Amino acid sequence: MRLLVTGGAGFIGANFIMYWLTAHPEDEIVNFDKLTYAGNLENLASVEKNPGYTFVRGDICNAEQATHVMKGIDTVVHLAAESHVDRSILEAAPFVMTNVVGTQVLLDAALKANVKRFHHVSTDEVFGSLTLQGTEKFNEQTLYDPRSPYSASKAGSDHLVRAYHHTFGLPVTITNCSNNYGPFQFPEKLIPLAITNLIEGKKVPVYGDGLYVRDWLYVDDHCRAIDAVLSRGKVGETYCIGGLTEDVNNLSIIRKILALMGKNESEIEYVKDRPGHDRRYAIDWAKIYNELGWKPEHDFDTWLEKTVRWYMDHEEWWKRVKSGAYAQYYAKQYTHTA
Repeated sequence: MRLLVTGGAGFIGANFIMYWLTAHPEDEIVNFDKLTYAGNLENLASVEKNPGYTFVRGDICNAEQATHVMKGIDTVVHLAAESHVDRSILEAAPFVMTNVVGTQVLLDAALKANVKRFHHVSTDEVFGSLTLQGTEKFNEQTLYDPRSPYSASKAGSDHLVRAYHHTFGLPVTITNCSNNYGPFQFPEKLIPLAITNLIEGKKVPVYGDGLYVRDWLYVDDHCRAIDAVLSRGKVGETYCIGGLTEDVNNLSIIRKILALMGKNESEIEYVKDRPGHDRRYAIDWAKIYNELGWKPEHDFDTWLEKTVRWYMDHEEWWKRVKSGAYAQYYAKQYTHTA
């Protein structure tokens, strides 16, 4: 099988490519990535000489490039996206272009190439926000209620994927996953930001009261879930993918990281909350378990500790990532304390 992975130089994309080439060494992968701030080919150093791996630099919004790279492809795994909520609040236009227009361009190219499967990777954020006091969880029947420019753009892309299936018969599947963590994650996200700041002797910024709850999914479990959907999933279906956490808030996660690194709560800096901050996400992954036999295998405490160790052992990687444009963004985003 020949797979096209969009956004393969990013965090989830790189982990997926490394996973797939190990699990399916007979397959070929084409990595199609624009190499924006979050795309880093260093993530794929371990596979760059693999004969089954090819990198093509390009933009999913460019129809000519998308059509060209789609030739001979059996399966598309569409991961390319602008994904950071804070950045979408600062400037929404790139999110609409990449996540909505880029997805539409890829769908057209996939139709022309007659691909056997177009798998679209989305987020639980399209479902909106749950209450801290409630016990409900998002599932495949949850109505969409996006509340940030990022989640709205991902909701738009989900709707386009379904429309191309119903209107044109494109064989699609969709997964809506929770927050991922693990190696090679760009250090503006909560967990790697906290770890790398502490190594650098900086404070850890925490929005508002820090009681925002997310479901946490180790990236290898996510890769396995996509594999299950591609192998056994039903065309036209959506599957929610979650981890093994149960209502763990951001402040608790920071405290776990502080404990693992021998630090105390004086390292926390409470900063002004971001606009429209969703209070709680939770994922019910019963469907993918019952229908495809997938379940998460990586418990949070063990793999958070391993993630902390990975960043401690790979300072050269993240110090290069945190330089330049990232430093400018960080200063702009976290200037004002609460």
